[in-house]
Amino acid sequence: MTPTLEDARRFDAEDPLSGFRDRFVAPDDEGIVAYLDGNSLGRPPKATLARLDSLVRGEWGTGLIRSWSEGWMELPVQVGDRLGAAALGAAPGQVVVADSTSVCLYKVLRAAVALRPGRTEIVTDRHNFPTDNYVVQGVADELGLAVRWIDSDPEGGVTGEELAAALSERTAVVILSHVAYRSAFIADMAAITELGHSCGALVVWDLCHSVGSVPVELDALGVDFAVGCTYKVLNAGPGAPAFVYVRAEHQEAFRQPIWGWMGSDLPFAMEHGYQPAAGVRRALSGTPPITGMVGVDEGVALVAEAGIDRIRAKAVELGEMVIELADEWLVPLGMRVASPRDAELRGGHVTVARADGEELSRRLIDEGVIIDFRPPDGIRIGLSPLTTSFAETWQAMDAMRRIAAEGR
Repeated sequence: MTPTLEDARRFDAEDPLSGFRDRFVAPDDEGIVAYLDGNSLGRPPKATLARLDSLVRGEWGTGLIRSWSEGWMELPVQVGDRLGAAALGAAPGQVVVADSTSVCLYKVLRAAVALRPGRTEIVTDRHNFPTDNYVVQGVADELGLAVRWIDSDPEGGVTGEELAAALSERTAVVILSHVAYRSAFIADMAAITELGHSCGALVVWDLCHSVGSVPVELDALGVDFAVGCTYKVLNAGPGAPAFVYVRAEHQEAFRQPIWGWMGSDLPFAMEHGYQPAAGVRRALSGTPPITGMVGVDEGVALVAEAGIDRIRAKAVELGEMVIELADEWLVPLGMRVASPRDAELRGGHVTVARADGEELSRRLIDEGVIIDFRPPDGIRIGLSPLTTSFAETWQAMDAMRRIAAEGR
């Protein structure tokens, strides 16, 4: 039976995470019907407002430069440890917060290739997020390597069978996204990591659409390296720093290419020669962005409090409702569900598609349904469990039904 608005409101009343919505800044815009783009930019937590005020008035305004030695220097690893525990299944000392996702991926790819001398190929997905593929192409061009592209299903993602066909003794590194940015397909991290290792390659995962939304067990699955952003479901803020995971067993040999003083063993010794710091701190380069770092810390605290399993459960429930409504309302209007229907294979968003998806997206946004468009025809409905309600999602789908009918 198709869910009604009354059903959606009842789901909200029964939702154990519903109270978290009040802990975020509400949009000062009565024209917003629903914000369904939290998987691109999460809403700001009220705690971040308070934390930034404290930072500016106290740590920065009063502590001034003394604050570096009174806690700031340790934030990249401390916040990384908290993130690892809350959302990544990573023991302490393996996650550090630093730079952008693109820079982090460049560091990790260069380091991983160096750990597999004599191997000449990087394997990745042609339909991966563009920045990942640009970084891969740049590293391959820089080092004279070949890229072996997997042509995955754009409405799905890379399977173990596709990866197995691409692997060989030439493979140095496999780099894939755990959750596909278009379709939300969840790759089989365990099987793919094992496959990569079976041919002697190292495996790198992009967790941008996983972290804070889908449980991840990096340590348990033997993942070598991972990167990801924090401004989506972690709600850390626009341009907030990304993170790097370096498995403990690789850290002594890990040599990333952007040598900076914050990644050195004695940053304030001002020595002429570079010596990397012990442990994951060697993944750092320049001065940590403290104002962004506190946003990550507050976002991680909310995820830890809510619990990643409860977050995942709500994301599944929201996704199931979206697909039910899409089947009832949108499919008869020529739209299709361009995400996996099996909840175990679907991350925290649902994509629906039609040839005029770009125009429909513009009209939806104009009418206060904030989604995003992904070429060639996908309308991506982001379901951020701490900030997205069932009722606003239902109302957004109702608006989409009307706009799609008018467009047709």
